[in-house]
Amino acid sequence: MLALSTSCRYFLYRSATDMRFGIYSLAGLVRNELGFDPSSGDVFVFLGKRLNQIRLLQWDRDGFAMYVKKLEQGTFEWPKSEDIAITSQQLTLLLQGVMLDSVRLRKRYQHTK
Repeated sequence: MLALSTSCRYFLYRSATDMRFGIYSLAGLVRNELGFDPSSGDVFVFLGKRLNQIRLLQWDRDGFAMYVKKLEQGTFEWPKSEDIAITSQQLTLLLQGVMLDSVRLRKRYQHTK
């Protein structure tokens, strides 16, 4: 079951991904292209060329878990920022089909580390 939380880190693979790729091909992209350890527990987000399919890959204690969502109608939106790190809130909005550039968030306190 997919549960997005602020305790996890989320990274977006910025190139269009072949949605035929399975767990090990996606893990290879994470290791070779992004330079991250796919078994770190972080969530890696991949979008297909047509932007109608998304895959999330995460190491879940004893194996990989992959979440796939394919839209019957419409597309997902690439976040405008060039940064590969996204927040759980941005990912939730992306999965719900909210246009990220039109979202205005109210100011909130953020603890700096």
